[in-house]
Amino acid sequence: MSAVTFAEATPAAGVPFTVADLDRTPDDGRRYELLDGSLVVSPRPTTVHQWVATKLAGVLLAACPEELGVVAEPALQLTSKTELAPDLVVVRTSQVGGAKFTEPPLLVVEVRSPSTALIDLSRKKAVYEKFGVPSYWIVDPDIEHPGLTVFELRDGRYVTEVKTTQAVTLDRPFAVTITPARLTEGLRR
Repeated sequence: MSAVTFAEATPAAGVPFTVADLDRTPDDGRRYELLDGSLVVSPRPTTVHQWVATKLAGVLLAACPEELGVVAEPALQLTSKTELAPDLVVVRTSQVGGAKFTEPPLLVVEVRSPSTALIDLSRKKAVYEKFGVPSYWIVDPDIEHPGLTVFELRDGRYVTEVKTTQAVTLDRPFAVTITPARLTEGLRR
């Protein structure tokens, strides 16, 4: 792949972005995602955001059965016009190998950022639901009051299973106890 400018990677005016266009987008430190042909650009996550995602990945890895794995910031291609980069996914080890995941992960986790909070709770949630992701978690990385919201797919629709700031034991995609306060432990405002 040769290096291109952002302008060279952008389709003509009025033409929706595709995953192929996204693949040509230069790496400039921002997170580029595609939602139904619309480009979503987010700033680089804060160190608190990255800390929480890393701590959660460790908790998930420690409880993860051998046939499953945790992957940070993967490319998740849902259609030719939708590709997302969630903070964490849990997948079957048989899904690991390509440049992108094209089958639904067992779990998608988004660590909430001020710039993406509404998208995470609305558009991304709807896309993951339609794609058939069984579990979708949103982690609030607030240092003083961290929280966790868990959505589970039931009859093709997400229902809120848990919304908590306290320790909770979940059974999907495998048994694991999440304590939101431990994800921000040691951090200061």
